Amino acid sequence: MISDKVRPHHLERKALLYVRQSSAHQVLHNRESSALQYAMRDRLAALGWSEIEVIDDDLGRSAAGGVQRAGFERMVAEVCLGKVGAVCAREVSRFARNSRDWQQLIEMCRVVDTVLIDQETIYAPRHGNDRLLLGLKGSLNEYELDLLRQRSLSARYEKARRGELVVGAPVGFVKAGDHYEKDPDRRVQEAITLVFDKVLELGSARQALLWFHEHDLDLPVRGKDGTTLWRRPNYATIHRVIENPVYGGAYAYGKTAVATGHGVAGVKARRKARADWLALMPNAHEGYISWEKAETIRKMVSGNVPTSRHHGAPKHGDALLSGLIRCRRCGRKLTLRYSGARHDIPRYSCTRGWMDNGEPRCIAFGGLQVDDAVADALLTVVGPGAVAAAVSAEAEAIQRRDQVREALERDLEAARFAADRAFRQYDAADPANRLVTGELEARWNKALAHAAEVEGKMTAHDATAPTPAADPASLVALAADLKSVWTAPSTDARLRKRIVRTVIHEVIADIDQEAAEVLLVVHWIGGAHSEIRLPRRRRGQRNNTSTDVIAAVRQLVLVAHDDLIAGILNRNGLVTGNGNRWTRERVTSLRSHHRIPVHKPAEDEVEPWLQLNKAAQFLHIAAKTLRRAAEAGEILGIHPLPDGPWIFSRTDLSTPAAQTITERARRNPRRPAGPDPDHQSLFPSMT
Repeated sequence: MISDKVRPHHLERKALLYVRQSSAHQVLHNRESSALQYAMRDRLAALGWSEIEVIDDDLGRSAAGGVQRAGFERMVAEVCLGKVGAVCAREVSRFARNSRDWQQLIEMCRVVDTVLIDQETIYAPRHGNDRLLLGLKGSLNEYELDLLRQRSLSARYEKARRGELVVGAPVGFVKAGDHYEKDPDRRVQEAITLVFDKVLELGSARQALLWFHEHDLDLPVRGKDGTTLWRRPNYATIHRVIENPVYGGAYAYGKTAVATGHGVAGVKARRKARADWLALMPNAHEGYISWEKAETIRKMVSGNVPTSRHHGAPKHGDALLSGLIRCRRCGRKLTLRYSGARHDIPRYSCTRGWMDNGEPRCIAFGGLQVDDAVADALLTVVGPGAVAAAVSAEAEAIQRRDQVREALERDLEAARFAADRAFRQYDAADPANRLVTGELEARWNKALAHAAEVEGKMTAHDATAPTPAADPASLVALAADLKSVWTAPSTDARLRKRIVRTVIHEVIADIDQEAAEVLLVVHWIGGAHSEIRLPRRRRGQRNNTSTDVIAAVRQLVLVAHDDLIAGILNRNGLVTGNGNRWTRERVTSLRSHHRIPVHKPAEDEVEPWLQLNKAAQFLHIAAKTLRRAAEAGEILGIHPLPDGPWIFSRTDLSTPAAQTITERARRNPRRPAGPDPDHQSLFPSMT
């Protein structure tokens, strides 16, 4: 019987039958539900419609509002144009299970006078009672979906809290019921273990990535279909392995949350703090490393981010305290910049307040002297255990496996297996069927080429000469002189910084203006504190030549040229401010800088200053007699360096004291004048 709600003008327009199921699984397996929905076409025909259009574009799409439904949008558009007399579904919940879509459809049907039909009744949105009933049904449909979702999530979360909810397994693991098991592929296992070993050895995920790229090694990743693929690693590949607690043997769930955005991105996931995770159970299954070691690596990598709480990863620069030093006045970390002709002179300054907020600058000082002082304090602390550490490090290096060769051997084994399998497939095919054998032959050749490529990598690796093992005796000698190893040019700056970060927690710096000193308070890892005070140097002061050397040069120029002065300085073991040997050019540069006049012979050949031999000839006595008299203080003489010449003024050689020495020598020609011959001098003989 035709309802009184269906009018002739409704039948003049077409009817739309909307068919929808929520998931692809329902479409494939719930065939009866689809059949019942398509059978609603007969109900529309019985009600009098001749033109019936079926809209089934939304099969496998949920009506909860999270996805776009092209079929529903086309149906609403047809209703808005006034071309539809009725919209039909098996249940009205098929139209929408969210208030936005449901109310939009009801309002459009009310405006253009379109009726809604399900298996039970006909609804006319222009009737108040029907509109009220439709509103209640829409709310109940939305509530029912929310209730089902809450029940499902509650059961899911409860299972996760017990550690039994295993959704998917990351690369290196397989899903075995309600727990994880290691991937049986030994190549995958060794590759993931190598990732953790390299990050722990090199100190950062980026350095480990560069190591893998340097040796051209691939890492496993999980494909979209769940298979394991081998690809060139990137930073995200290594970082995901480090951050995932599953590899440490822990079960974790609820690490991310859905954040709804209003832009183009829409819904996206964001990581939650570890305290907000739903479940974290260490030692839940067998991991690739222990939970304690995994946490150590994770904290180390997290600490590589240069923030206020973390020191940052060691960089290539020579500055030892980068990321470790903090201002005592404002509490901010000091910034670092390099200057000099080669950009290798560090300088620490507290400029963050000035850069960010326009505040006055706090402190600034050169970094060379500060780094040297902290390094000396560090070497003093670790010095007693240097020998044992050196011997232990060498023993560990001897026992360490060649990780690169082992990884290449695993790659070669996998490549040979792939080539052998390709050959078996080619050999099993019918030779007459060239359409098949041609493709199989190409795959076989490709597998053989890949195996040859891996063999070439192994050959190149074997051709590299291994580093010879150090003699234990030489290690003991190096450990005894740890400073030589520390300052050696071959020692990597990043290694020095990692050692510093292992021993020192933080350094607090300030400047004492009255004393003109840089004040450093070193906070050691063990909880001890030490204070270091350094004179605040002027620009370029660190590499200045010693004042004793400058004073000696001022005296030596009275009787010697620059090349002779260089030889005298080298004979006494003196070096330049940069630690180099003296040359004629360096002596000339020193004199020019300090405005010391060059030695020039007198034009009348009457030298105002004489060396020991010429001074003795002037007095007509032996050189030994004059030297002993000068050592005894009987005559004024200049002796700037222990292993250097004596210098006498011609004026002093004409004094009564000099004449007394001459007369005494003439009265006793067999014994040179001077102190008692049994008297032992502290200075070596120099003529």
